Amino acid sequence: MCNLYSSTTTQEAMRQLFAVRPEQDHLGNAASQPSIYPKYTAPVVRLTEQGARELVPMHWGFLMPQTSKKTGKPILPKAINNARDDKLQSSSFWRGSFNDRRCLAPASSFAEAKGRNPATYFWFGLTADDPADRPPFAFAAIWRHWRGEIKGEPFEADTYSIITTTPNELVRPFHPDRMPVILAPSDYETWLTGYTDTAADLLKPYPSERMRIVRQGQSATADSLGG
Repeated sequence: MCNLYSSTTTQEAMRQLFAVRPEQDHLGNAASQPSIYPKYTAPVVRLTEQGARELVPMHWGFLMPQTSKKTGKPILPKAINNARDDKLQSSSFWRGSFNDRRCLAPASSFAEAKGRNPATYFWFGLTADDPADRPPFAFAAIWRHWRGEIKGEPFEADTYSIITTTPNELVRPFHPDRMPVILAPSDYETWLTGYTDTAADLLKPYPSERMRIVRQGQSATADSLGG
Protein backbone atom coordinates (compact mmCIF):
# COMPACT_ATOMS: atom_id res chain seq x y z
CA MET A 1 0.00 0.00 0.00
CA CYS A 2 0.95 3.62 -0.26
CA ASN A 3 -1.12 6.10 1.76
CA LEU A 4 1.57 8.67 2.47
CA TYR A 5 4.59 9.93 0.55
CA SER A 6 6.71 13.02 0.05
CA SER A 7 7.77 15.04 -2.97
CA THR A 8 10.44 17.54 -1.97
CA THR A 9 12.34 17.82 -5.25
CA THR A 10 12.49 21.31 -6.76
CA GLN A 11 10.51 22.03 -9.90
CA GLU A 12 13.67 22.61 -11.92
CA ALA A 13 15.07 19.25 -10.82
CA MET A 14 11.77 17.55 -11.71
CA ARG A 15 11.77 19.13 -15.17
CA GLN A 16 15.30 17.84 -15.74
CA LEU A 17 14.63 14.34 -14.40
CA PHE A 18 11.43 13.87 -16.39
CA ALA A 19 12.49 15.77 -19.52
CA VAL A 20 9.70 18.35 -19.24
CA ARG A 21 10.19 21.63 -21.11
CA PRO A 22 9.62 24.80 -19.01
CA GLU A 23 6.55 25.76 -21.05
CA GLN A 24 5.00 22.38 -20.19
CA ASP A 25 5.41 22.94 -16.44
CA HIS A 26 1.93 23.85 -15.15
CA LEU A 27 2.62 23.55 -11.41
CA GLY A 28 2.88 27.28 -10.84
CA ASN A 29 5.07 28.16 -7.85
CA ALA A 30 4.84 24.70 -6.27
CA ALA A 31 6.01 24.25 -2.70
CA SER A 32 7.90 21.29 -1.30
CA GLN A 33 5.48 18.61 -0.03
CA PRO A 34 6.92 16.61 2.90
CA SER A 35 3.61 14.79 3.45
CA ILE A 36 1.12 13.91 0.71
CA TYR A 37 -2.09 12.11 1.64
CA PRO A 38 -4.99 10.77 -0.46
CA LYS A 39 -7.32 13.55 -1.65
CA TYR A 40 -4.39 16.00 -1.63
CA THR A 41 -2.95 17.58 -4.78
CA ALA A 42 0.54 16.66 -5.97
CA PRO A 43 2.72 16.84 -9.13
CA VAL A 44 2.18 14.31 -11.92
CA VAL A 45 3.99 13.83 -15.24
CA ARG A 46 1.75 12.85 -18.15
CA LEU A 47 1.63 13.20 -21.93
CA THR A 48 -0.24 15.93 -23.76
CA GLU A 49 -2.42 15.09 -26.75
CA GLN A 50 0.58 15.97 -28.91
CA GLY A 51 2.81 13.51 -27.02
CA ALA A 52 4.88 16.03 -25.04
CA ARG A 53 5.55 15.49 -21.35
CA GLU A 54 3.93 17.95 -18.97
CA LEU A 55 3.98 18.56 -15.22
CA VAL A 56 0.50 19.10 -13.80
CA PRO A 57 -1.12 19.14 -10.35
CA MET A 58 -3.55 16.26 -9.78
CA HIS A 59 -5.84 15.03 -7.03
CA TRP A 60 -4.49 11.81 -5.44
CA GLY A 61 -7.08 9.07 -5.60
CA PHE A 62 -9.66 8.01 -8.19
CA LEU A 63 -12.94 9.30 -6.78
CA MET A 64 -15.84 6.92 -6.26
CA PRO A 65 -19.30 8.32 -5.36
CA GLN A 66 -20.77 7.09 -2.08
CA THR A 67 -24.17 7.34 -0.39
CA SER A 68 -25.01 7.25 3.29
CA LYS A 69 -26.33 3.88 4.50
CA LYS A 70 -28.58 5.75 6.92
CA THR A 71 -30.04 8.49 4.72
CA GLY A 72 -29.36 7.25 1.18
CA LYS A 73 -28.01 10.71 0.34
CA PRO A 74 -24.64 11.37 -1.31
CA ILE A 75 -21.64 11.75 1.00
CA LEU A 76 -18.01 12.60 0.27
CA PRO A 77 -16.56 10.45 -2.52
CA LYS A 78 -14.07 7.75 -1.59
CA ALA A 79 -10.52 8.20 -2.90
CA ILE A 80 -9.05 4.99 -4.37
CA ASN A 81 -5.39 5.94 -4.11
CA ASN A 82 -3.77 2.60 -5.03
CA ALA A 83 -4.30 0.25 -7.98
CA ARG A 84 -3.10 -3.34 -7.69
CA ASP A 85 -0.89 -4.50 -10.53
CA ASP A 86 -2.86 -7.76 -10.84
CA LYS A 87 -6.17 -5.89 -11.28
CA LEU A 88 -5.19 -3.37 -13.96
CA GLN A 89 -6.29 -5.45 -16.92
CA SER A 90 -8.97 -7.60 -15.29
CA SER A 91 -11.01 -4.77 -13.72
CA SER A 92 -13.00 -2.31 -15.82
CA PHE A 93 -12.44 0.28 -13.07
CA TRP A 94 -8.72 0.45 -13.94
CA ARG A 95 -8.41 -0.96 -17.47
CA GLY A 96 -9.10 2.17 -19.49
CA SER A 97 -6.64 4.28 -17.54
CA PHE A 98 -3.94 1.62 -17.68
CA ASN A 99 -4.36 1.24 -21.44
CA ASP A 100 -4.57 4.93 -22.32
CA ARG A 101 -3.61 7.20 -19.40
CA ARG A 102 -0.40 6.12 -17.72
CA CYS A 103 1.59 8.75 -15.84
CA LEU A 104 4.45 9.26 -13.36
CA ALA A 105 4.10 10.46 -9.76
CA PRO A 106 7.33 12.19 -8.63
CA ALA A 107 8.42 11.32 -5.08
CA SER A 108 11.37 11.48 -2.71
CA SER A 109 10.17 8.91 -0.14
CA PHE A 110 7.12 6.94 0.97
CA ALA A 111 5.95 5.79 4.39
CA GLU A 112 4.53 2.66 5.98
CA ALA A 113 3.11 2.69 9.51
CA LYS A 114 3.77 -0.15 11.95
CA GLY A 115 1.92 -0.64 15.23
CA ARG A 116 -0.78 1.51 16.82
CA ASN A 117 -1.26 4.09 19.56
CA PRO A 118 1.23 5.38 18.62
CA ALA A 119 2.25 4.02 15.24
CA THR A 120 5.85 4.20 14.08
CA TYR A 121 6.31 5.55 10.56
CA PHE A 122 9.09 4.13 8.42
CA TRP A 123 10.08 6.27 5.43
CA PHE A 124 11.65 4.53 2.44
CA GLY A 125 13.85 6.17 -0.17
CA LEU A 126 16.64 5.38 -2.60
CA THR A 127 20.26 4.77 -1.66
CA ALA A 128 22.64 7.74 -1.67
CA ASP A 129 26.25 8.44 -0.73
CA ASP A 130 25.12 11.24 1.59
CA PRO A 131 22.60 10.03 4.22
CA ALA A 132 20.93 13.46 4.04
CA ASP A 133 20.22 13.16 0.32
CA ARG A 134 16.79 12.11 -0.94
CA PRO A 135 17.28 11.15 -4.61
CA PRO A 136 14.07 11.78 -6.55
CA PHE A 137 12.22 8.94 -8.22
CA ALA A 138 8.81 8.20 -9.73
CA PHE A 139 5.95 5.84 -8.99
CA ALA A 140 4.12 4.15 -11.84
CA ALA A 141 0.66 5.71 -11.88
CA ILE A 142 -2.50 6.11 -13.96
CA TRP A 143 -4.93 8.99 -14.23
CA ARG A 144 -8.47 9.91 -15.25
CA HIS A 145 -10.78 12.92 -15.17
CA TRP A 146 -13.61 12.94 -12.62
CA ARG A 147 -16.76 15.05 -12.69
CA GLY A 148 -19.43 15.00 -10.00
CA GLU A 149 -20.59 16.75 -6.85
CA ILE A 150 -18.96 17.24 -3.46
CA LYS A 151 -21.15 18.59 -0.66
CA GLY A 152 -23.79 19.49 -3.20
CA GLU A 153 -21.45 21.58 -5.33
CA PRO A 154 -20.20 20.66 -8.82
CA PHE A 155 -16.61 19.45 -8.77
CA GLU A 156 -14.25 18.12 -11.41
CA ALA A 157 -10.57 17.32 -11.39
CA ASP A 158 -7.87 15.17 -12.92
CA THR A 159 -7.13 12.34 -10.48
CA TYR A 160 -4.36 9.74 -10.25
CA SER A 161 -3.75 6.42 -8.55
CA ILE A 162 -0.38 4.79 -7.73
CA ILE A 163 0.27 1.22 -8.87
CA THR A 164 1.27 -1.30 -6.18
CA THR A 165 2.95 -4.69 -6.44
CA THR A 166 4.38 -7.34 -4.11
CA PRO A 167 6.90 -5.94 -1.60
CA ASN A 168 10.64 -6.43 -1.75
CA GLU A 169 12.75 -7.69 1.16
CA LEU A 170 13.19 -4.21 2.66
CA VAL A 171 9.51 -3.26 2.71
CA ARG A 172 7.97 -6.67 3.48
CA PRO A 173 8.56 -6.56 7.28
CA PHE A 174 6.55 -3.34 7.43
CA HIS A 175 3.88 -4.16 4.85
CA PRO A 176 3.76 -7.85 3.92
CA ASP A 177 1.40 -7.50 0.95
CA ARG A 178 2.08 -4.45 -1.20
CA MET A 179 4.52 -1.67 -2.08
CA PRO A 180 4.33 1.09 -4.70
CA VAL A 181 5.93 0.40 -8.08
CA ILE A 182 9.07 2.51 -8.45
CA LEU A 183 10.28 2.93 -12.03
CA ALA A 184 13.87 3.32 -13.17
CA PRO A 185 14.45 6.49 -15.25
CA SER A 186 15.27 4.30 -18.25
CA ASP A 187 11.72 2.92 -18.06
CA TYR A 188 9.83 6.24 -17.97
CA GLU A 189 9.34 6.40 -21.73
CA THR A 190 8.16 2.78 -21.92
CA TRP A 191 5.67 3.36 -19.11
CA LEU A 192 4.28 6.49 -20.72
CA THR A 193 4.17 5.37 -24.35
CA GLY A 194 4.72 1.61 -24.57
CA TYR A 195 2.24 -1.10 -25.46
CA THR A 196 0.12 -2.40 -22.59
CA ASP A 197 1.97 -5.72 -22.34
CA THR A 198 5.34 -3.97 -22.36
CA ALA A 199 4.24 -1.56 -19.65
CA ALA A 200 2.89 -4.45 -17.57
CA ASP A 201 6.36 -6.03 -17.59
CA LEU A 202 7.62 -3.05 -15.55
CA LEU A 203 5.27 -3.78 -12.64
CA LYS A 204 7.61 -5.50 -10.22
CA PRO A 205 9.27 -4.78 -6.86
CA TYR A 206 12.10 -2.27 -6.95
CA PRO A 207 15.45 -3.88 -5.99
CA SER A 208 15.78 -3.74 -2.20
CA GLU A 209 19.56 -3.17 -2.42
CA ARG A 210 18.86 0.16 -4.15
CA MET A 211 16.57 1.34 -1.32
CA ARG A 212 16.97 2.27 2.35
CA ILE A 213 14.98 3.46 5.35
CA VAL A 214 15.67 7.20 5.45
CA ARG A 215 13.69 8.08 8.56
CA GLN A 216 11.58 6.47 11.28
CA GLY A 217 9.57 7.79 14.19
CA GLN A 218 6.11 8.61 15.45
CA SER A 219 5.71 11.65 13.19
CA ALA A 220 3.81 11.18 9.93
CA THR A 221 5.68 14.14 8.42
CA ALA A 222 8.91 13.69 6.50
CA ASP A 223 11.88 15.66 7.79
CA SER A 224 13.14 18.94 6.41
CA LEU A 225 15.84 17.15 4.43
CA GLY A 226 13.25 15.66 2.17
CA GLY A 227 12.31 12.45 4.00
